[in-house]
Amino acid sequence: MKNVRQILAVTLLIAGLGVPAYAGDQYALVVSGASGGDVYAQKYARWNATFVSTLREKFGYPPERVVVLSETESEGVKKSTRENVRSALGDLRTRLTKDDQLLVLLIGHGTPVDGPGGEDAKFNLVGPDMSATEWAELLKPIAGRLVFVNTTGASFPFLHKLAGRGRIVLTATDSSAQQFETVFAEYFINAFDDPAADVDKNGRVSVWEAFAFASAGVHQSFEQKGQLPTERPLLDDTGAGIGREAQNPGADGAIARATYLAPDPASAMPANTAIGVLTKRRAELESELEQLKARKDTMPPDQYQAELERLLLEIARIDQQIRSKS
Repeated sequence: MKNVRQILAVTLLIAGLGVPAYAGDQYALVVSGASGGDVYAQKYARWNATFVSTLREKFGYPPERVVVLSETESEGVKKSTRENVRSALGDLRTRLTKDDQLLVLLIGHGTPVDGPGGEDAKFNLVGPDMSATEWAELLKPIAGRLVFVNTTGASFPFLHKLAGRGRIVLTATDSSAQQFETVFAEYFINAFDDPAADVDKNGRVSVWEAFAFASAGVHQSFEQKGQLPTERPLLDDTGAGIGREAQNPGADGAIARATYLAPDPASAMPANTAIGVLTKRRAELESELEQLKARKDTMPPDQYQAELERLLLEIARIDQQIRSKS
């Protein structure tokens, strides 16, 4: 590295700013499926409503960018059927650009099945269910970053089927054999309204921080009950389709650490202003930086250091331009 002190200073600057990886608009599809009973129905409806409220009221998502499907139809909420899932994803496909981000959150029950090419699983809907393979096919043509969170039992096959470049996939289990009711959803949803989840204290909870917070909650829940865990949450953001647990080492997590559901305050600035253009470019470079970090173990050390230096110095240059125009 040509100038270790310079690069270290820039790295610390970037870490302190906490800029998100994408600079486009943020969309969400929240689906709570068939409950199978009043107790589950009430719980799923509460989780659904709480998370949608967080997106709309706390994070400021416009109503048209939050699609909500539930077991019970109501004003602004359609029934969680296969037809309505297909329709929602078809509409989102026409609206999202490569700069946008889509969150998909599944709440409910899941079941393992034998699918084409190996193990598969289904998310239980009102009427015919949808398999991980079907979800993958519907999501494939959607542009932008995908954050897909399946909080159900037997959800692991979704990680393998949906993993890919530019995607962050979370599942409540690390095996389709873990079919019991999960508690991951509650802790994940609560993470975005709990200051304890904001580990780096930058005022925002990243996808990784929410995952780590929820994983710790799951572990503590079973420990308090004196039971062996029947769910082990995983996160994949390298595209390998293997994932890792929050407390274990692994390559996954670099992109999730720089990805947020809450829009960045800077994104409210018009994109056609000088600062708006610079802010968007900085976010693109930040995305490149996180992807580079995720590939570190697969690259020759000299090549990695050269790429790291180039990106950090360019980000520092843009930061200087932003400050001079502010």
